[in-house]
Amino acid sequence: MPLTVLPDTEVRSLLFSLTHEDVTDLQENLSEALHQYSTGTQETTGCCSTNQPQRIAIPADNSLTTLFMPASTSTSRGIKIATLATAPELNRQDSLQSLDSTYSTASTSNSQSTSSSLSPGTSTPPATPASQMSNLSIGHSTSTAASLQSTSPVGSLTLLTSAGAPYAFLAASELTAFRTALAATILFRRRTLVHTIVVFGAGQQALWHIRLALLLRGADIHHIHIVNRSFERARQLMTEIYTNDAWAHLRKANDKLDFSIIGAGYGEYNRILKERVRKADVIFCCTPSTTPLFPAEHLTSTEGRKKGRYLSAVGSYRHQMIELHPDILKQAVAPEHKHHHHKHAQKGGVVVVDSLSSCMKEAGEVKQAGLTPEQLVEIGELVMVKKASQMEMAAGGEGEIGLKKWLMGGNVVYKSVGLGLMDICVGEDVVTLARERGYGKTVEGF
Repeated sequence: MPLTVLPDTEVRSLLFSLTHEDVTDLQENLSEALHQYSTGTQETTGCCSTNQPQRIAIPADNSLTTLFMPASTSTSRGIKIATLATAPELNRQDSLQSLDSTYSTASTSNSQSTSSSLSPGTSTPPATPASQMSNLSIGHSTSTAASLQSTSPVGSLTLLTSAGAPYAFLAASELTAFRTALAATILFRRRTLVHTIVVFGAGQQALWHIRLALLLRGADIHHIHIVNRSFERARQLMTEIYTNDAWAHLRKANDKLDFSIIGAGYGEYNRILKERVRKADVIFCCTPSTTPLFPAEHLTSTEGRKKGRYLSAVGSYRHQMIELHPDILKQAVAPEHKHHHHKHAQKGGVVVVDSLSSCMKEAGEVKQAGLTPEQLVEIGELVMVKKASQMEMAAGGEGEIGLKKWLMGGNVVYKSVGLGLMDICVGEDVVTLARERGYGKTVEGF
């Protein structure tokens, strides 16, 4: 049997060539696999949860963790092995732990701007004067190796037929970021309003969340705000978006689209962060953070609750890691009061997760919020609205109407720690496309 080998550069080239239709097809296949994971049995599908062993995490030196993630679908078996860096240790000035502290604005009272903004007509990002860098970057006037350290996974995905014959070997870095964003944008596609998006992080995860958001809903997006502890790292991502020809059609998705970036060391960071979060229709959290990325009150206060948002947290994958404050999850599952004096967006009463068992064991937000399994629902149970509405009606809700209203315009929180099934499912499709379109190398008679 021939073995297809795809290094990271080939995986990236293939994924960057995907059209809206390609991404939609891959997302539908992933949705079906997740639905089978949540609802199937060993007698009906190879994707069922029983066939997905818990991953194994082995700590390594230098704050690294190696994950072994075996999984299966109805047609393939496989394992992803990935080594990831946990969030680097930061000093108080660099850390987002200081969100609740008040940054001094004395040194920035005459600052020219709060962020670097770009319009679609700009071919390259404007240079930031050295005099402003101390205000915009995180505690340093220039980037450091620590601030630019990649937290992207390094590893591989091996795919085998159901009979055990290996047929593909792929680099895992780009694929992992892509499949995570592909899952996170399943519910994003259903949202009525996606005008303003806030992205925490500036690595591969952030890149793919931005790219897929534009591929899927580009005509409806007006503002993308990138928030990152390192302004320089965020500017590198912006440079990629504005100088790489592969982004050209996405930069011009509509004439209202603009981007902005802000680093956590900016003097008015807290004020700008609150403004960005409050105005957001969508918030993508893509960092391996060990502390909340913003104060809970930005969303849990009376003012913060007026607007419905889609919040996706995919960057933290261990119980000691956290991106969203536990109070945000607690409010999402709190019973709805029938008599209240303030208008606020609809809640679903649950937090959406990729895997109930994995998130109960590994998701820092879920554990620190003290959520129970009854307060979580797997995305695989929601992607098929007709079937999910039956569950909602059984719980005394409005059924399909109420479910759609919540998913499209209410406050929806999605938490993911990652599933090996995602890698196998998306990996299968990537290999099929690679063979059809001439990517990678083939080893005959392996």
